[in-house]
Amino acid sequence: MKIDMHCHVKEGSIDSKVTLEEYITALKEQGFQGMLITDHDTYNGYRHWKSEMKGKVHQDFVVLKGIEYDTCDAGHIICIMPEGVKMRLLELRGLPVTVLIDFVHRHGGILGPAHPCGEKYLSFANTKRYYKSPEIIKRFDFIEVFNACEPEESNRGAAKLAKKYKKPGIGGSDAHKPDCIGRGCTILPERVTCETELISLIRRKVPIETGGVLYGGTTRDKMGKANKLLAYSFWFYNKSGTILKHHKRKARSEIENPAAPIDPIEIAYLKEKKN
Repeated sequence: MKIDMHCHVKEGSIDSKVTLEEYITALKEQGFQGMLITDHDTYNGYRHWKSEMKGKVHQDFVVLKGIEYDTCDAGHIICIMPEGVKMRLLELRGLPVTVLIDFVHRHGGILGPAHPCGEKYLSFANTKRYYKSPEIIKRFDFIEVFNACEPEESNRGAAKLAKKYKKPGIGGSDAHKPDCIGRGCTILPERVTCETELISLIRRKVPIETGGVLYGGTTRDKMGKANKLLAYSFWFYNKSGTILKHHKRKARSEIENPAAPIDPIEIAYLKEKKN
């Protein structure tokens, strides 16, 4: 099964210029059978699929729920929770990576670093947490070894980490623009229809293939050395968010029910769509 496991859609990521409909159409034209939506700190992209599209269009295409979480100390981490499990705490960025790992595993999910050898602050192997506690990587369930928006040396370093720690590797486009869609992929040895089945495959460490074609039109590529400003901007953005959302995270962690049949965030989302 050919699937893109790093996707950003306009309905969920403010920096994406591609609607979910456009994304799915482009992937299907390239022979993909599924995608994992990994918007930044939100499930709104997946909510759009569930409320507006599921069962109505693209019924031959598998859309899975994921998230790219901004930790306060270890960059971006891709989290995948089981089918039907709604972890609203993951929509409040800023948890330390060790807390995030405990939280995701406690509720049956899996997680791994996105582009681990990429930009400073955004990528696990280029954060202070990695240099202080490199063995944390053993607690991850997978590593993103191919990201179409990363340089070749970044992906090569990620592949070395996966091999060293014997972790399954995944691949994705990390697309935010139409011409990047489908440039990265994960080839699963069998078809999955939900997040729980994907989690099971990765935990079993079945043979997974990754690959694709690097994309040269990222903001980093266009800005050159000036791109360092974006990395520092992310550091400031994340630190401020960590502080501002501290009380919300604490309150949410105390009442979190992963299998709650009613999702107040989803209800609010649907009301906003109607208005």
